[in-house]
Amino acid sequence: MGEFSEKVFAVVREVPRGKVASYGQVARLVGAPRSARYVGYALHANPDPGAEVNNIPCHRIVFKDGGLCKGYAFGGPDVQREMLEEEGVTFADDEHVDMDACQWDGHGVDVDGGDLPLAPPADFDWERELGD
Repeated sequence: MGEFSEKVFAVVREVPRGKVASYGQVARLVGAPRSARYVGYALHANPDPGAEVNNIPCHRIVFKDGGLCKGYAFGGPDVQREMLEEEGVTFADDEHVDMDACQWDGHGVDVDGGDLPLAPPADFDWERELGD
């Protein structure tokens, strides 16, 4: 995997059980605001999904409105919802996490300041990032 994906995975590993983060929130935490879609691409290629200690718990990443991913790469939205419910995440309705109750605050993630990119760099290697 490439550097962007590794940063995404590192942030996602920090999201605790019972909490969720949005794709955009992860993008901001890796220093790439407005790159939520690229976070999704990185997580689609997650080499180690799951909720165990060394896994990358991509099921904890949802849309900013709390919506689940219709194309959740590891079993669909029903599997994502089941995994979140097992961790104590509450839902506002059938398709949306209660973001007021369950959104992670990002505490503990070290994000360096400065000029933040609005998109991946020109030499961004999609094949390397996506593991193709």
